[in-house]
Amino acid sequence: MPPGSRSKKKTAAATRRRRKELPAEIAEPRESIGERLSRWRHRGFRTSSFNSIYGIFLLAPAWVLTQTFFGLFSQASAKRPFWSSEEFLFFSLGVALWLLWFIGSFWALGGPRPLRLYVFGHELTHAIWVWLCGGKVYDKQWWSPEGGYIVTDTHNFWIALAPYFYPLYSLVVVLAFGVGSLFYDLTNSTLTFLMMTPLQWLFLLLGATWAFHLTFTIWMIPKGQTDLTSHGTFFSLVIIYLMNVILLSVFLVVAAPELSFFSLARELLHHAEDSSEMVYNGMRDYFAAP
Repeated sequence: MPPGSRSKKKTAAATRRRRKELPAEIAEPRESIGERLSRWRHRGFRTSSFNSIYGIFLLAPAWVLTQTFFGLFSQASAKRPFWSSEEFLFFSLGVALWLLWFIGSFWALGGPRPLRLYVFGHELTHAIWVWLCGGKVYDKQWWSPEGGYIVTDTHNFWIALAPYFYPLYSLVVVLAFGVGSLFYDLTNSTLTFLMMTPLQWLFLLLGATWAFHLTFTIWMIPKGQTDLTSHGTFFSLVIIYLMNVILLSVFLVVAAPELSFFSLARELLHHAEDSSEMVYNGMRDYFAAP
């Protein structure tokens, strides 16, 4: 790389570090800061306008998915109270322990902790989705309490919003349990560590890591992140909500023995048909009115 372009890249990275407060700016390399901001302002206004319209149309799937989730929860609780099951109790314990720490960190430390761990997961999630979309990461900073960034040649709303619906640390927990199960039957194991079996530890850690994901997501959303504003805040919030409801539904199916992915699909189809019929009848009555 010519010395001049390396110098420009370092200058752009340094400027970005001073400008950013918290994650994550995703920018394309080999552009001056002025050119990039001008292009993004023009493209961002146009994109956010169209995406707001898309967001309105996505409200219907969001409503159907919400009904599906609560329908699945009702099915899981029909034969026995799901909230009294071991899986739900340990998941809830993990959520409660994390919430105590998260709220307590504001009181004791003046802000949420561990912030570095969140920044690392946030930027690594951006990078993973860049690679999934066939892009390259040219530069990064993802272990700083002041915020992070990645520099890439690829940008879309999936990459921008991935950290808000992709619970990286929960997936790491599931992956670790799955790898361990290849060598030992962790699901049916009665061995205990700190008086808990491997399966109980799984749901405890899933609860804690999912609460970590949710609390930091809620904390970050009001901070005017370019991750959200570059594609339209309304559209971004609808996508984040949709993906998190899907995630919760999958967690519920995995945790409840009474449920399966077939019952998830059946419940989804049922509520989609009911909602479509309601919309059709409403429009028919509206246009038929004198």
